[in-house]
Amino acid sequence: MLPVIKGRAAWIFTEPNFDIDLIVGVSNIKIKDIEILKSVCMKDYDSEFANKVKPGDLIIGGENFGYGHPHYPAFIALRALGISGVIAESFAPGFYRGETTNGFPLIECPSILRNVSRWDTLTLDWDHEVIKNENSGVSIKCLPIPQKTKEMVKHGGIIKYLRSNRLSSNVIKNG
Repeated sequence: MLPVIKGRAAWIFTEPNFDIDLIVGVSNIKIKDIEILKSVCMKDYDSEFANKVKPGDLIIGGENFGYGHPHYPAFIALRALGISGVIAESFAPGFYRGETTNGFPLIECPSILRNVSRWDTLTLDWDHEVIKNENSGVSIKCLPIPQKTKEMVKHGGIIKYLRSNRLSSNVIKNG
């Protein structure tokens, strides 16, 4: 079963081609310590972000969100703070591929920026591919979510997906 995605819009990146390295700062992209990453996460945007964000919250992005090199520290920090997914107008292909294989929900919704404000509560209906803004009552149609993306999210990433779907069937066939 796919995870329920219901959370507040903790931050809205309106600019196109947003480089995710800026979430922790380019000078911090080689840091491995999760506590340090959490402490620098979003500091340049909202110095109190780490204290305001709650488990289940979402990040909202514009066109080609994740542009640049798909480094992982920014989203390691966001996940550690409780961010449960990103809804964006569109995603940079390398970022999309990297984060979906980690099992992280990335939902493309071309009109999201026009229909959400910071701290609005959003709910994703995976089956109908619709996001509902609980504050305004507006429902927004997403782009179709590829089945493979849904499988990666459902299993929590490519390793668990492969263990569940590919390895078990090979063991049965060859066992």
